[in-house]
Order: sequence, then structure tokens, then C-alpha cells
Amino acid sequence: MSGFVGNITNKIDAKGRVSVPAPFRAQLVRDGYEGLYCYPSLDMNAIDAGGYQLLGVIEEKLSSFDPFTEDHDFLSTAFYGMSEALRIDQDGRISLTEAIRDYAGIADQVTFVGQGYKFQIWDPARFVEHREEARRRAQALRRGTAPQAGGGA
Repeated sequence: MSGFVGNITNKIDAKGRVSVPAPFRAQLVRDGYEGLYCYPSLDMNAIDAGGYQLLGVIEEKLSSFDPFTEDHDFLSTAFYGMSEALRIDQDGRISLTEAIRDYAGIADQVTFVGQGYKFQIWDPARFVEHREEARRRAQALRRGTAPQAGGGA
């Protein structure tokens, strides 16, 4: 199976570093991306992260907009202007910036959550709430009782 799957919670060390789960690092290596591309999620207080596969989805989405429109500019700012390229050190750790930690409400632990072509970085308590909401919505979708929602990267 390819893609990011599962969820793993790791502690942040005293220097603000956290180990990226080995399966996620392996997926980034398969993807050919050196490091970690991330930006604030458009829909929740989490960080979207990944490599070239995520960047491909973003490029595809942006290509559907005329590059000289406000919509393109706003999406470009959200995907690129607020993004960060984090380096993964030799021990598999990243240093979370203050902007990332503030946006996602991260203190001393993070939960990495696989989503196929990307993964998210969450405050663990917020993820527990989100996971329960995701389960409720998935059940409603399966039953055909969920309101239609728009898709995005």
C-alpha cells in the first residue's frame, strides 16, 4: 500500500523537535521529496503535510483557476504563502516552527494522521475530537444522510 495511513502520537523534545513516524518518512522517501512540505489546513486547526504527491494535488487544483483571478491568488497564498518546507534531520526529526505550533494549538505532543496523498499534524486532544466527528460523518455518508460537502486539497 502506498500513501500515508494510520495515526501516531509523538512527544516534542525540549528543543522543539519531534520524530516523524518511520512509515511516513519512508513514504516521503518513496515520493522523492527531501524534507516535509506543510501549510495550515484550510478547514481545521491542523497542519497539512506531505511531499511531491501533495504538491501535485495542489498544482492540479490551482490549474483549474485563471492565474489572474482573486480566487487563484487567495488559494496560492493559502497553499504557498503560508507554507513551510521543514528539513528532516538524520534522526528523522523536524523542528516545528512557532507559527505551526500556534496555528494547530500544539504544546508538547503531536499526532500524525495519514490521509493517503498527505498527512496532518494535530494537537492530540483536538485530533480525538476530530476523529469522533470524522467517524460520525463517515457513518452518515455511508447511510446517505450526510449533507454534501465540497472537496479540496
